[in-house]
Amino acid sequence: MEVVMIVVSLALLVTIAYKGFSVILFAPVCALVAASMAEYHLLPAYTDLFMGKAVVFVKSFFPIFLLGAVFGKVMEETGMARSIAEFVIQKLGKDKAILSVMMVCIILAYGGVSVYVAVFAIYPFAASIFREANIPKRLIPAVLTAGLLTMVMDSAPGTPQLQNIIPTVYLGTTIYATPTLGTICGIMTLALCYIYINWRKKVAEKHGEGYGNHTLNEATIDPDQPTPPWYFSILPLITVLAVSFYLSFIYKWDPSMIEPFQKMGLPLATKTISSVISIWALIIGLIVSILLAIGLGYRFMPKNISIKSALNAGAIGSLLAVMNTASEVGYGSVISSLPGFTEIANSLYSVGEGMPLLNAAIMVNVLAAITGSATGGLGIALEIFSAHWLEATQAAGIPPEVLHRVASMAADGMDTLPHNGAIITTLAICGLTHKESYKDIFGVTLLKFAMAFFAVFLYMVTGIV
Repeated sequence: MEVVMIVVSLALLVTIAYKGFSVILFAPVCALVAASMAEYHLLPAYTDLFMGKAVVFVKSFFPIFLLGAVFGKVMEETGMARSIAEFVIQKLGKDKAILSVMMVCIILAYGGVSVYVAVFAIYPFAASIFREANIPKRLIPAVLTAGLLTMVMDSAPGTPQLQNIIPTVYLGTTIYATPTLGTICGIMTLALCYIYINWRKKVAEKHGEGYGNHTLNEATIDPDQPTPPWYFSILPLITVLAVSFYLSFIYKWDPSMIEPFQKMGLPLATKTISSVISIWALIIGLIVSILLAIGLGYRFMPKNISIKSALNAGAIGSLLAVMNTASEVGYGSVISSLPGFTEIANSLYSVGEGMPLLNAAIMVNVLAAITGSATGGLGIALEIFSAHWLEATQAAGIPPEVLHRVASMAADGMDTLPHNGAIITTLAICGLTHKESYKDIFGVTLLKFAMAFFAVFLYMVTGIV
């Protein structure tokens, strides 16, 4: 019954999210539904299990959410995001609308803009170019999912997104783990997603379907609003990567930085500098890039927008993203603590026995599906199983960097079920519903899911890293 109630709880959460209700409000409710069959007292399950892990997640990763959101808002309000989008669209042509939107997604997300905020910045141009090309608007969320939630989230070397940062904390790796393997798999994912969405567009054309008659959240772009040159606009994005690379590999951090805190007996979670270098490097990189973007772009901001309002809007916007994800982490924490989940985990341990990479791909996918969050599922999986996987991969002669890349890619597999916070946010921004657009999002999800297992196969056959 405990296993059944976990399935019922997950189905309930997916249904509630599909209907448009907030996962922040209903994730704890669904978690307690499952916990009720384990004879847990519900209040401790909520205040300690659910909130305990949610708070730990916020403590560890809120700076990335905050700075990524602020950076994205500054890029949007200074016109830099628009400048980059218009340059890409001009070079590729409006007849390549799908490819143009995907490329803009990749550039902004790889440059450090939070994927949650990137949707706000990219959607107006996506809607405009899709309307001109008479491509169904319902395909925009799938294009955004393909551009933002695939290669630049999990496999591109050095990508500053959380899915590539979390494994560094548990595995002692860097965000540049397995650059060749990651690049090959990332490009293949993008190519397959593009082929799939382009095929869906052609099917729509055969049925005489165009952009559609939409009135909700229809984007308007002021053609008279000046924007910075594209080569200025891209500098802050390059800066994020350059600064984080320098601080990760060239700069020599002082290991004694944390000693004063330890001597005072303060509850410092950081035990060694190496476990947080990637996060610290990205924090500094984002701060430098925000300042650079403001310096280069403040003159191009609309008169009714100030630097203060842009910074405030970015900070407030980050709260929804981090709380959505933290709630899903809290949900996954309650589920993973149940005896019924132990039965599920034990049965999954036997899948791919003697093949730790395959086992990791399966387990991370399962937890990402349960939590509806790539970051949540990845964090829980690594916290519970990372020691076991490291021991198994070491015995098999597999570098931890390969485990990093497989786990990161697996997190971006079945995470995009209907209750995923990024999907809910994307649909809301686009003014569309799950019923209208989720079918094609799920098509992209299946391709992401398959690619993690292809990465395992490619490494086992070629040994490429």
